Amino acid sequence: MKKLDPKYIPLFATAIVMLALYAGGCLAYPNFGSLRVFINLLGDNAFIGVAAMGATFVIISGGIDLSVGSAIAFTSILIAQLLGHHWPPAGAFALTLLIGLAYGTVQGALIHLFALPAFLVTLGGMFFLRGLSFVLSPESLAIKHPFYLQTVRTMAIPITQRPFVTFPLTAQCFVVVTIIAAIIAGYTRFGRNIYAIGSSESSAILMGVPVGQTKIGIYALAGFFSALSGCVATFYMQSGNPASFVGLELDAIASVAIGGTLLTGGVGFVPGTAMGVIILGLIQTLITFQGNLNSWWTRIAAGVLLLLFITLQKVVGSKRH
Repeated sequence: MKKLDPKYIPLFATAIVMLALYAGGCLAYPNFGSLRVFINLLGDNAFIGVAAMGATFVIISGGIDLSVGSAIAFTSILIAQLLGHHWPPAGAFALTLLIGLAYGTVQGALIHLFALPAFLVTLGGMFFLRGLSFVLSPESLAIKHPFYLQTVRTMAIPITQRPFVTFPLTAQCFVVVTIIAAIIAGYTRFGRNIYAIGSSESSAILMGVPVGQTKIGIYALAGFFSALSGCVATFYMQSGNPASFVGLELDAIASVAIGGTLLTGGVGFVPGTAMGVIILGLIQTLITFQGNLNSWWTRIAAGVLLLLFITLQKVVGSKRH
C-alpha cells in the first residue's frame, strides 16, 4: 500500500474539519443543511475567496501580502465613484482591474529589484491604498447604477423552483476564480515556477527558473485578484466604502493556512484555500444559527483553528525533513 505523502496531510485535515463542521451544523440545527444556506455560504464569502486565491500564490512562493484589504476597499470606492460619474460598468471594472494589476506589479518589482522584505513593501501598499481610498471619498457611497439594481440579480442562475433558490453572481465568481487559480497552479509553467521558488529560491535559480519575472508576476496576479475581489464585493454590498475590509488580508491568509498551504512556502493547494474560506464561513453561519453567541466567537474559533493547523504544518514539515 502506497504511503501518503506528508504534504497532503494538512489538506486532508482541512477537508475533515470542513465536513465535520457542516455535518455538526446539519445535526444541530434544522434547515442548516438546506441548499439555500450552502449557496448563501458561497455567495457571502465570495470576495474573501477571490482575494484568498491571490494570497495563495504569494504564500506558496514564500511571500506575504498585507495590502489585500486596502486594495479591496480602494477598488470598491473607485467603482462607486466612476459609476457615479456615469462610467459604464465594463469600463469601471476594466480600469480597476488594470490598476490592481499595476500596483501589484510595482510591489513585486520593489520586492525583487531592491531585495526588500515583502512584509514591509505590502505594509506600505496597505497604508497607501487605504489613504487613497479616503481621498476618493471620506464616506461610503451607494451604487445606484441599473447594472447593480437589476442586471446583477438577473445574472443569478436558478437552481430550484420550490423553494426558489438561485446561484448568485458573487458565488459564480468565487467558483470560476477557484477553477482558474487551480489551473494556473497545477497546469502551467508559471505555477510550477511559483512552487520552485517557494521550495528554494537558490535552487530555482540554478534550475534556470526566471525568478525575477515570476516574483513580479506573482504580486501582479495577487493585485489583480484583490481588485477583482473588490468588484465582487460591490456586487455583494451594492456600495463602496473606504473604511471597509480592515484586516481582511488576515482572513485571506488564515484561509490559505487552514487550507493546507505551508506559510514557509513550497507547498500549497488552491482547493484547500477554497475549503479554508468555507470553513471560516461555516463557523460564522453556525454562530448565527446558535443566535445567543457574540459574533467575536468567529474570530476566537478561527484563531484556534489557525494555531492548530500551523502546529500541524510544523509537525508535518519536521517529518518531511
